[in-house]
Amino acid sequence: MASDFDNPYGFSMEPVHLDSLYMAPENRLLASHALPPVTLVLGGVRSGKSNFAERLIPKGARPVYLATGEAIDDEMRHRIHVHQRRRGEHWSLREEPLDIVPALRELDGGREPVLVDSLGMWLNNLIYRERNVDESVGELVDLLATIDGPVVLVSEEVGLGLVPENRLARQYRDRIGILNQRVALVARQVIFVAAGLPLLLKGYQK
Repeated sequence: MASDFDNPYGFSMEPVHLDSLYMAPENRLLASHALPPVTLVLGGVRSGKSNFAERLIPKGARPVYLATGEAIDDEMRHRIHVHQRRRGEHWSLREEPLDIVPALRELDGGREPVLVDSLGMWLNNLIYRERNVDESVGELVDLLATIDGPVVLVSEEVGLGLVPENRLARQYRDRIGILNQRVALVARQVIFVAAGLPLLLKGYQK
C-alpha cells in the first residue's frame, strides 16, 4: 500500500496517510485556497516540513520548485529523486544553490506559487562557497518584505538539540537561527512542523 511517509531505512513500517492527519478538525491550515505573500515552514530533519509545504500549494496551480540542494553524492541524489516523484509533473523545477534572490525577483509577478526548499541548504552553500552571508540574507529579507508572492519557504530548525561540539557547526546553528528569525519577521504566516504535524506560529487559522 502506498504511503506518504518516505522511509529511508529499509525496515518495515506501518503506512502513514498524512491527509487524515492534516485535515483533522483542529487543523484547517490546508483547507484554505489562498496563500499570503510569504509563508515560512520550519521543522527538523525528517519532520515532514517539505511534504507539508508542498501540500500548502493550492490545487490546480502550476507551482515552481526552487531547489537549493545539489546532487553531490548518491544519498543526495536519492533524496532529490524521492522529492521529485512525490511532487508530480505539474511542478516546474528551477535549481538555484546560491542565487535565490534574483530567481525570486524574476519569478515574482508570475501569479504561480513558488516553493523554496530549503533555506538551510542555501545557507550551507553560501558558507561553503565563501559568499557574504550577512549581505545575502539581508537581500533576501528585503525582497520578501515587498514581494507579491505567493512564496513558501522551507527552513531547518536546528536549535532544539544539544550544543554542537565543533565550532563550524555552532556557527551554522547560530546563523540559521538568525536567518529563520529574520524571515519569520517579514513572513505573513509561519508554521512549525514536528512528527508530520503542523503548528501555526504566526498568521490566522480559519
